Amino acid sequence: MRWRDGRRSDNVEDQRGRGVSPGTLGGGIIGILVIVVIGLLMGADPVTLLSAIIGQSGSSLDGLTPPAPLSAADNESADFVSVVLADTEDTWLVIFKERGMVYTQPKLVLFSGGVDSACGFAQSAMGPFYCPNDRKVYIDLDFYHELKDQLGAPGDFAQAYVIAHEVGHHVQNLMGTSDRVQGLQSRSNEVTANKYSVMLELQADCYAGIWANHADTSRHIIESGDIEEAMNAAAKIGDDALQKQSQGYVVPDSFTHGTSAQRMKWFNAGLVSGDITSCDTFNAAAV
Repeated sequence: MRWRDGRRSDNVEDQRGRGVSPGTLGGGIIGILVIVVIGLLMGADPVTLLSAIIGQSGSSLDGLTPPAPLSAADNESADFVSVVLADTEDTWLVIFKERGMVYTQPKLVLFSGGVDSACGFAQSAMGPFYCPNDRKVYIDLDFYHELKDQLGAPGDFAQAYVIAHEVGHHVQNLMGTSDRVQGLQSRSNEVTANKYSVMLELQADCYAGIWANHADTSRHIIESGDIEEAMNAAAKIGDDALQKQSQGYVVPDSFTHGTSAQRMKWFNAGLVSGDITSCDTFNAAAV
């Protein structure tokens, strides 16, 4: 994938190496300030109080452990993510404008181990995710090692597909699709609710394909083997593939993201057409 000459996004928040844990220092710096104010009202020495808090927690004043040194490879990965995010911004700004809408750019948070989001505390094991409450995409870049080594889906274009998929959820949030699906799920049984989830995820795959189409049209980013990398990644993270790998059998009614074949199909639909109307998984004759 040709990415090095691309624009870098200003919407990346780098929280790697900070070692956040749930409820750190009663909510980080806010928690510290509350404690200090209470102490002042009771006549305590603020310097002594701060020293005691930091000493007990083993943390710095911002409620986080000092950032761990990052390798050159770590920094290059962050640079890559910034370029892909910028390409998604350029893609969706144009599409929304054509539809008479305004695209609000999401933030992308890089973290290590765990992170506090507006959707709650999340650990790296959950994988990349989008939080609609704060309109941010979260990713621990170690996930890319898992994608390559454990799931057998290497390649920078596979990594870009993952980011574009999560940004696809942001697009769904802005368009009101996510809220509509949640409303339908709340009135459905578990099996039907899972089917709505599959439709939502497959649409995000299709939106990832739209990103690839537009980014390649504007910057010619696609190199030989890139599409195969994305397709392979889509196949390896299909519900059927993951269930076979983890438990040896599949339970279709429990699928929430779609089969390998479905994920490949909808990514390709967006890639080929570049048209958002091709991504209507909810009214398709077959997903």
